[in-house]
Amino acid sequence: MPTFIFLLNVISTWYMVGLIWMVQIVHYPLFSRVATENYVEYQELHQRWITPVVGVPMLIEIATALMMLNQRPKEMPAVWVWAALVLLAIIWLSTAFLQIPCHNQLSQAFDANAHSRLVNTNWIRTIAWTARGCIVAWFAYCMMQPSQ
Repeated sequence: MPTFIFLLNVISTWYMVGLIWMVQIVHYPLFSRVATENYVEYQELHQRWITPVVGVPMLIEIATALMMLNQRPKEMPAVWVWAALVLLAIIWLSTAFLQIPCHNQLSQAFDANAHSRLVNTNWIRTIAWTARGCIVAWFAYCMMQPSQ
């Protein structure tokens, strides 16, 4: 069971690493290119359609990260498991207190300041997920080494 949990964690983390980079570099910057008359509808559809795309893997990632605290393979130092979990906390807090409020403001009408805040603060998640992905990749490398 711990190997399955770990595998789900690796998959969900790297899925989110790829997705967050696409969102940061392509998707969020394009918000400013949507016509004013279509913007509110666009933002509503974005929020409705993106929620399952990000929500399910985020829930899998945090659930498996928490499970790994109790079912940690010996190859994973506890301090690094905790570091990866702290990065997840940063991601979730940033989402709740920075990105969601920007999306809520943008759902009323396009606002250049809210858009700029969204793009700029999303770097927090982009960097945190990338760092987390590197830690998880290192865990995978450690687990693939022959036992001593």
